[in-house]
Formats: sequence, C-alpha cells, structure tokens
Amino acid sequence: MNATAHTTLCRATATDRNAHMTDNATLPRPRPIELLAPARDADTAIEAIRHGADAVYIGASSHGARQSAANGVAEIRRVCRYAHRFGAKVYVTVNTIVYDNELDQVRRLVHDLWRAGADALIVQDMALLEMDLPPIPLHASTQCDTRTPEKARFLEQCGFSQIVLARELTAAEIEEISRTVTTPLEVFVHGALCVSYSGDCQASWVMTGRSANRGECAQICRLKYNLEDAGGNILLRDKHLLSLRDMNRIAHLSTLLQAGVSSFKIEGRLKDAAYVKNVVAAYRRAIDNIIDAQPHKYRRASCGHSETTFIPDLDKSFNRGYTPYFLASTPGKGTLAQFGTPKWIGEHVGEAVRCRNREIEAKLTCRLNNGDGLSYFTRAGEFKGFRVNRAEGNRIFTATATDITPGTALYRNSDTAFTAAMQGHTARRTLALRLTLRPLPWGIALDASPEHGPAVTVTARTEMAPAKTPQEESRGRALRKTGDTCYRVTEITDLLGPVFVPASILSGLRRDAIYALEKAAEATRRPQQRETPEKLPELIRPLT
Repeated sequence: MNATAHTTLCRATATDRNAHMTDNATLPRPRPIELLAPARDADTAIEAIRHGADAVYIGASSHGARQSAANGVAEIRRVCRYAHRFGAKVYVTVNTIVYDNELDQVRRLVHDLWRAGADALIVQDMALLEMDLPPIPLHASTQCDTRTPEKARFLEQCGFSQIVLARELTAAEIEEISRTVTTPLEVFVHGALCVSYSGDCQASWVMTGRSANRGECAQICRLKYNLEDAGGNILLRDKHLLSLRDMNRIAHLSTLLQAGVSSFKIEGRLKDAAYVKNVVAAYRRAIDNIIDAQPHKYRRASCGHSETTFIPDLDKSFNRGYTPYFLASTPGKGTLAQFGTPKWIGEHVGEAVRCRNREIEAKLTCRLNNGDGLSYFTRAGEFKGFRVNRAEGNRIFTATATDITPGTALYRNSDTAFTAAMQGHTARRTLALRLTLRPLPWGIALDASPEHGPAVTVTARTEMAPAKTPQEESRGRALRKTGDTCYRVTEITDLLGPVFVPASILSGLRRDAIYALEKAAEATRRPQQRETPEKLPELIRPLT
C-alpha cells in the first residue's frame, strides 16, 4: 500500500467553504456561532468537544482565575490535537493579575502554550500587551469588566480578537456595543453568577486575604448573613443574602444573536465531566436548531456531528435555580437570588402527604428510583436532604427517620438513572467523509475528502478480475467500516465497474486513507495569528 497526501486534491476546511459569499453578492456571509465550554482538565475538555462544543477554555499551570483547575502544557497539547481534528479551538486562561516578579514566568508560559497549539489566551492584565509574546490571539476576559461601548472600543484598539462582555448587560446594551466594534463578542449563557462585577470584587480579599483576581476567590457571597435596618433591627437572620441563582439563557439565544453575540459561553471550570457533557449537549441542540432555521445568517464555528446516548436535561445538572439575569432589563421579583441555600435544591417532584417513622407517602409528579437523592426545607427554613432507600409507587422508604411533615415540597437533586446514563462513553463526534474509488493502470486509488481538513489519495497495486456479480454494495460495506475513528462515510463514488477486488485490499485502502487523513491534518494545522496594532492606545492618560 502507498498512503500519501495528494496535494492537488486538498480541500479547504468546511469552515472556510461555508465562509464564502453566496452567489447573490447582496447577501452577507453567514456569521460563525461558537459554543464555548469550560474544562477543569484535559479529559473534560475532550468530552466537551465530543459532545458538540466549538471551543473549550481551560486553565494553564498558573495565573488562571480558577487556581484549583490548573493543567500542564502536555495536557493542553493533548486537548489541542483532539479539538483541531474538528476545527474546534482551545482557549487557555491566563486571566489573573500578574505581579511584576512573575512577568518572565508568564512570558515563558505563553510561548509554551503557543507551541502546544493553543488558539488564544483569555487575559485580564494589560501587561501582556507589551510583553515579547508569540503572535497568539488574545481574548479580553470577563475580568476586564467590559460594560460600555467605550471600553469595548478600547480593547479592540489594543488588538484583542474577542471580547467577553460583563454578565450584567441587557440585550439592548449588548447590541449597542456590537454596533460600536467589529471584534466578536462573547457572553455567558449558563452557570454560576457573581454578586459583584467580575474583576471588581474585593470582598474575598478584604475578608479572607484571598483575591478573586488571583484565582483564589473564597466565595463569601455563598455564606449566611443577617439583614439589619438602620436601627440595628434584624429583618432576616442567617440567610444567604448574596447568593444568586445560576444563569440559564437557553431560551434567549436568538435574542443574543440578534444583539450581535457570536460566542455563547458556559461557566463551570470546576464542574465535573457529567455536568459539562449534559449542558454542552443541551446548548448544542438549541444552537443547531437556530442555525438550521437560518442557514443564510448563521453557521457553526467548527465541524463534525455529535451523537449522544442520552437526552440532555439542564434540570438534571447542578444549579441553584435559574435566572436569565438582566437580559430583559429588570429581573422579575424572586427570580434573581436564592436566599434559602447556595446548594442544589433540585427539580420539584411532589409533596409529602403522610409521614410516619421512615416511610413517606407522597403525591409525586414522576417516578423515583432507589438511591435517588431528595431534598426539602423544614418548617424553620433549614435545607435538608436524604437518600431514597426504596421507592414503591408513591411510597418512599428512608434509611433513617426524617422531620418531614405533610405538605412539605420534595425535590430531587440526584437522579440515579440519569447519573448512570451519564457514565462512560456517552457521545461520538464524527466528520463526514466522501470517498471515490477509481481504477489505475496498475491498481486502484481511493480519494478521501473530509468535511474538515485536506483531502488525501491512497493507492494499491492489485490485479482486478472480472466479477460475475455486482460488487458495488460489498465494496461500500468494506469502505464504511471506520470503527471508532472520527470519520463517518457519507458518500461513496465507485468508478471501478464490474471487477472483483479482494476485501483485504479494500480494508487496507480504508485504513491507509484514515491514517493519511490524520497525518495530513496534523501537518497542515497552523494556529491563527494575532494582528498587533502599530500603536497601543494610551492606557493612562495624563491629568489635565
């Protein structure tokens, strides 16, 4: 077998092809829409890509806003190799304040990340703009607290290639910024919320000596507080007064697109893989529905198709109750914070009717499973939970006695059936692959053209004898066996005619083609480079 990349047959990536202008020059090119997922480690990042993310953001070994989610360069290189198969991107967070004595360390880190294949850095400290860095694109972190058109324009002039906007903006404010700049705008659509503007909160530093701007937030906003009036009278005692609900904007993606957003970001670099898989899959479906309905306006920012073994359900993953936050201006009453607990209450499943010892009879809205975790609030407002030892219809048996009373609302924050469904291999992402089988004077050739990346041609020397029966169907079956690779054969053009080709020859051609595709993709991958402005805008203007 002779497996070589056939340069004359190289195709542009699907992303490039989709970016071409349509035949009607009056129509704008579809805007790429990015689903950006969090990853606390390399394995979670790969799962995010596998389940449909167009990009992931992951912490480096230091200077990330989540100190406990750090990763070495070798692990980030592994993520890049997987992501780039699908044209997906890897953004690395270097988004803390950098001390003067750390500048050289950060410079070396950035060079290592560039060589590892990182597509961009998410940064907060403007010192990086004046460092001797490789031409890696820079994204302005949410820690930059970008809330105004003027701030966004300043960051664009500094050369940032993507701007993460503050979570607190309304759709109208986002649209105003999008009319001011041409740089792609990124917004959070799901996950935990800070009670303060990102990058401006000093509470953790003042109260504990741990700075959020150094990746050490103590999350004091999740603690209990008393609310007092001016006279010192306690109005609320021991409540989580600063604990906000979690953001959920899956029903508002079209509004954000109309406002000019190009990247939808999921929060959660401390979340586990099951959380990331479920949330990514849910948003992937929602975004694809929008793109499918308006292909002339929007397109995916990466390639490939993800199939999951489960039906995503955002209510099954950790959340503190949901809010769209300030997207439509003023949030509705009771929709912004959760004073009762910063923990996951869960989905409402019914209410207790009768309670005796370790048995609860309940009016349920769904079927419970043995081992499910249920939660409730006591009459005193204390949040508690227990495991279902055994469930029989509307009867719940517990291992120990509870203080649940009739009328108590019951919630499920651990669904054993869904948890089991999320374990192990739960998705496969593949690239569409077109194959052409054609004769040569001395054998046969197989042309392989993938959805993303260069095409290749592999050949085999063989003698072909006339066939007594049609062979196209059997040859097609042999070529479609791509196994657990990232390719999915969607089209085969068979030009061989009525000849017999041994199955071993066809299998060898298929294996050689896939090997050549992977090698060609690695050889042609080049990171996007940053366009550096000739002169940076003045960071500090003289007083007048």
